[in-house]
Amino acid sequence: MKQSFRNFRTLGLAGFMVAAAALQGCGLGKQEIQGELIGVQGREGWTQQVPYGMTTVPSGTFHMGQSDEDVAASHINYNKQVTIGGFYMDDTEITNNEYRQFVVALSTDDTAGIGYLNAEQTAMVTAKKYFPDTTVWMRDFSHHMGDPMMEYYYMHPAFDQYPVVGVSYKAAKLFCKWRTGFLNKARSDAGLFGLPSFRLPSEAEWEYAARGGRDLAPFPWGGPYIRNMKGCMLANFKPGRGNYYDDGFSYTSPVGSYFANDYGLYDMSGNVAEWCNDAFYEASVPVVWDLNPTYINDAETRKVVRGGSWKDIGYFLQNGTRNYEYQDTAKSFVGFRCVVTYLGRSAGTEF
Repeated sequence: MKQSFRNFRTLGLAGFMVAAAALQGCGLGKQEIQGELIGVQGREGWTQQVPYGMTTVPSGTFHMGQSDEDVAASHINYNKQVTIGGFYMDDTEITNNEYRQFVVALSTDDTAGIGYLNAEQTAMVTAKKYFPDTTVWMRDFSHHMGDPMMEYYYMHPAFDQYPVVGVSYKAAKLFCKWRTGFLNKARSDAGLFGLPSFRLPSEAEWEYAARGGRDLAPFPWGGPYIRNMKGCMLANFKPGRGNYYDDGFSYTSPVGSYFANDYGLYDMSGNVAEWCNDAFYEASVPVVWDLNPTYINDAETRKVVRGGSWKDIGYFLQNGTRNYEYQDTAKSFVGFRCVVTYLGRSAGTEF
């Protein structure tokens, strides 16, 4: 009985379509369907563009956590298999000159398109707390001649392509807010839909991107060594006690000075450590979910930093090493980069 009804319904629908086609053939034109659920018509299609300066990080599954012995006996980065959705990521750390564009915009009240700021962000803009703190070069290290770096590192064009430092977690998030509004206002003026917001990466996203598809590898280039076959360093860090220059740079290096990983990302290890969006919690890995995990706790002032820096030993360059700084502090060895969520299919690399 059910099969007969289905056959009858199918024949009836086919007859209706033939009749409709015949009417159109008689010159009556396309007939509007009345009373049917057809969705809102006339909406534009959507193709997400890769934002300038970013590269694609495809969806995938990986083992988050330590890839070598836990030499520090920290017990805070046990392995856990998680899945990450696709996103775009800045191929380098934000540079001094890129950050200067943001500072100039806010300093001249050119905040068009920045959107709504919360009370804390509004207070930051009013108090100009988004400026890089150049005094970090003097404060971070005892008995260190940091005066030249304090005077020249941010302002002098010699350092335009070096990673910005002296930026707090909160200032980095304000930068993301401004960058979102700045781009989407231009897109709106051109009659285009806005792109998803720029933001700091989650800790899991950062580690997944750093690995570049090399699951369980200790470093972004694979490993376990930190020199290539020619004896050249693969990142900017502190190879040994008092030995900062062996990699070619005493302090930071221009972004992209070393080889990119397999996702096309530069300096995921070394140069400067990078702010992540997560609050730091020693037991966060077993607590968070295994799909796009992130640990959010506004009451926790410790925020995750990843990747190690020019002043760190090789242990802190490892993909699985976890560390933190306080959200209101700025350091001469911490910078950041942004990510954008991909809106589309969750698998594959064709986006």
